[in-house]
Amino acid sequence: MEKQLQDNYVRISTNTPIWDHFFTVAPLIIVGTKEGNGYDMAPKHMATPLGPSNYFGFLCTRNHSTYHNVKETKEFSVSFPIPNQVLLASLGASPRNPDIDKSEQIVASLPTVKATTIDALFVENSYLYLECELFKIIDGFDDHSFITGKIKTAFVNKDYLRVSEMDEQQQINEYPLLAYLPPGRFASIAQTYNFPFPKGFKK
Repeated sequence: MEKQLQDNYVRISTNTPIWDHFFTVAPLIIVGTKEGNGYDMAPKHMATPLGPSNYFGFLCTRNHSTYHNVKETKEFSVSFPIPNQVLLASLGASPRNPDIDKSEQIVASLPTVKATTIDALFVENSYLYLECELFKIIDGFDDHSFITGKIKTAFVNKDYLRVSEMDEQQQINEYPLLAYLPPGRFASIAQTYNFPFPKGFKK
């Protein structure tokens, strides 16, 4: 006999977006693009590697400059900030004001470094940097689109580089990772455990 859901579950209406009714765990990245004579930096959390090869993608919308910047320049950078940089990520989400040039007034105030092979910025002292060439933009998720890129260059901070002789839990404890818990919370991840893969499991 098939088991039924128990009373401690609540049906969520799908007539509206479901995602604000609970927390999930997501990465928090900052996408950098060239915009006119300046640059743009925008935090994103709906972002992920695409398969085991060197592809990466994130969700965006035509209503944001990031979408149009990537479509025009066909490249973007990705910074993975550390927990004490969450305020920098927040500043990147500052709403645009017609009286304020975001590149000059906001992005210019952020600590940044230039990417090496594309014309975009990274957030300084992030632990992982990706330089991506646009692969394809997939429109049609209602008002949103999925922007994908092929990773051309990558850099990781030496403290975050996995090396076989280092204890992984100790490494993450000393150098925690930033996670975003939508909607509107974040976490510093320092305590982790080995995943219990079944015997013989292969990627």
